[in-house]
Amino acid sequence: MPGPAMTSRTLSTWTLVALAVGAVAAFAIGSGTVLSLLTQATIYALFALGVGLLLRQNGMVSFGHALYFGSAGYMVAILMQTRAVPAEAALVLTVGGLTLVAFVLGLLIVRVPGIAFGMLTLAVGQMAFLTASRVRGLTGGADGMNVEWPSTLFGVSISVLTRPSVMLLVCWSTLVLVLFALALLLRGRFGSITEAVRDNEERARFIGIRTLLPRTGVYALSAAVTSTAGVLSALNTGFVSPESLHWSLSGVALMMVVVGGTGALWGPALGAAVYFLAKDLLGDHAQHWMAIFGVALIVVTVFAPQGLSGLLQQLAGRRRPAPARADAEPEPATR
Repeated sequence: MPGPAMTSRTLSTWTLVALAVGAVAAFAIGSGTVLSLLTQATIYALFALGVGLLLRQNGMVSFGHALYFGSAGYMVAILMQTRAVPAEAALVLTVGGLTLVAFVLGLLIVRVPGIAFGMLTLAVGQMAFLTASRVRGLTGGADGMNVEWPSTLFGVSISVLTRPSVMLLVCWSTLVLVLFALALLLRGRFGSITEAVRDNEERARFIGIRTLLPRTGVYALSAAVTSTAGVLSALNTGFVSPESLHWSLSGVALMMVVVGGTGALWGPALGAAVYFLAKDLLGDHAQHWMAIFGVALIVVTVFAPQGLSGLLQQLAGRRRPAPARADAEPEPATR
């Protein structure tokens, strides 16, 4: 399993392996139901990755990241309905526009520490939810709205693109490539600065780091990842509703982050996989499966504070052979 100190070549190798595994799984699985479940899990893994990135690099908990997930779907749907720009440009404008909005908003709200930040994100997210629910002429209100995709997207027929196997491949490849890009970014100066600010903001200021912009940059980056998940969700379902903006969706993503852990960048994605697996297995046998998952969440929090990814890293570290000591005395030669 890859560790935190892997080289760029090793990281690239793992990325290619993950892409190959996704391609094989997408076309080897014959069940449309399983493919649909895996696609949904992959989309929410990307959503959880955005929430986990904010917690990992800024140490901040957001209860309102569904704002970017749902807004991405609505923005795409409105642009498709008005035919203001081509579909390909609409996707770019959606992610770029929401990232810019998050950066401007972040300049204000990342100044607020601790639980107050979480409550502020909750308030902003619920404002968007109520707006989408009541502006019926634009968003369809509580009934939601359909996304009117064109016949082709990036030169591929929309009927081919929305096939379960192809949709899974697209979502999985996006998740893997986003993880790869984030891993490269966080290995550099940006990652070091944001970690220094997260660990001790006062000391970071003392050595000359302007802490506002790094914090805001992480918030905007996490919004970009989450809005990408929202675009994929709109492509997968062809529908968007106010529920995609509700705070409960942010809570589900946060549970995925807690279960998966933030010690590894891929931890939230693992948490999403565990959540959907538990939902599929327990939902068929228990009416109140969320209560069972809640107990499991408590157990993970108590006995594995770093989440499942941290636990797997610990197990992998224990199995690795200890490096040979340079100062070890040579064994005496036998006669």
